[in-house]
Amino acid sequence: MDLLVDCMIVLLILTNLRLLASSRIVSCIRAVALQGILLGTVPLLVGTDPLTIRAFALSGVTILLKGIVFPWLLLRDLETANVRREMEPLVGYTTSLVVGAVLLALAIWLGHRLPLPVEAASPLILPLSLFTIMVGLFTIVSRRKALTQVLGYLVMENGITAFGLAFAMKEALLVELGVLLDAFMAVFVMGITIFHINREFDHMDTDRLSELRD
Repeated sequence: MDLLVDCMIVLLILTNLRLLASSRIVSCIRAVALQGILLGTVPLLVGTDPLTIRAFALSGVTILLKGIVFPWLLLRDLETANVRREMEPLVGYTTSLVVGAVLLALAIWLGHRLPLPVEAASPLILPLSLFTIMVGLFTIVSRRKALTQVLGYLVMENGITAFGLAFAMKEALLVELGVLLDAFMAVFVMGITIFHINREFDHMDTDRLSELRD
């Protein structure tokens, strides 16, 4: 079981690096979808008690929303906006990978120094959560397209979810579902915003909105 958890963590780290390295928005959406599916397996892998219906339900809801529904909504927005690549990011892709490596090292360093209330299934769970949150935040501030920034928000929320699923399995299911509902509503609202930005200005470069005048 520990080997499966470690393999899952490595795959999640690779999805984060894929997000930083790819200019194709479709590839980024698929990476985030895979990340959501992998996160859905966390309740089944890290639980110390025998698997329960609640664990399977939480896993299914996570996979459904993060691995299927959210990516589908973003792919639909992508077709509407007719945008395929992030052509001119504020931070280049090679530099982004270097920053990603630095963030990974920082997350590992912090993860081994922060005390945990309970013992984790793997010592890499906390570093993974911190790294995913950092990658999401970096994506938001380093990309120009609104759709890519939405992906950054989702990745940042995935990092929070990874920590919660790993350490809060004894909390009420309603708490986790409430977090997923908040994320769903955020993606829905962001999708509407992307549609209106693209319709009014024929682009999704959020930094160009500062050029607007009264």
